[in-house]
Formats: sequence, structure tokens, C-alpha cells
Amino acid sequence: MNVAAILKQKGRGVFATTPDTSLLEIAKLLGMHGIGCIVITGSDGKVIGIVSERDIVREISRAGSKVLKEPVEQCMSKAVVTCREADTIDWLMAEMTAHRFRHMPVVERGRLIGLVSIGDVVKMRIAEAEMEAAAMREYIATG
Repeated sequence: MNVAAILKQKGRGVFATTPDTSLLEIAKLLGMHGIGCIVITGSDGKVIGIVSERDIVREISRAGSKVLKEPVEQCMSKAVVTCREADTIDWLMAEMTAHRFRHMPVVERGRLIGLVSIGDVVKMRIAEAEMEAAAMREYIATG
């Protein structure tokens, strides 16, 4: 299984915004859409950062609520690890675990085409395990 299979199932919709968006606006978007992160793109559409709920909480704990008026550029993660459609679920799991993040933008030819979360990966893994178990039961039953 690979990233393309996840995107085929969940879709390619991604919430993205620009680096001048305030943290308060980011927090509102996260809450309104029930999502855990937003990708930050430059004027050329390329990924330049990502901000998660954790990032916002860290900034508030560091500087207080006044930080919510600041642009997201001040606290977004700028070293964004991305993946491609051909990358495997095993690779995704290893990267997310090693770098301790829960969301990874999918980029092809320099353009953002999707977003994969650890929840998406786990859901796909469970589906894969259930298919294997069903195939094994069928094999045993038909001998």
C-alpha cells in the first residue's frame, strides 16, 4: 500500500493558507473544520511550512495569548517533511514516528496535492490486516 491508495480513499482536499495569516485565524480554521493542521504555502503554491494544534499551544504557553495576533510565519514548522504518492505506508509510519509529527503533506512536482495523517495510515493498515485475515479464513475454509 502507498500514499496514492490513501488519497484515493480519503480525497485530496487540503486546507492551506499563507504565512501572513494570524494564529487566531489558524485556530479558528482548525476548530471550524475539525482538523489538526494547516499547510502554509507561498505565493507560488509551494509548501513553506505547516502549523498544528500543538504548535499553537506551544506558542501560547511560551508567549501568552498576545501571540494569537502574530502571523503564522512566526511559529510554523519550516522544515516540512513531505511525501509522494509512490511512498509506502511503512515509510510514512517510520518517518512520522522518527520525526514525531502526525501530518505529512503530499507533494508532486513541487505542488501540494494532498495531506496524510497518522489516522489515515492506521485506518489503511487496519483495512489491509482485515483483508489479509478474510483471505486467510477463506483459504482455510476452502482448503
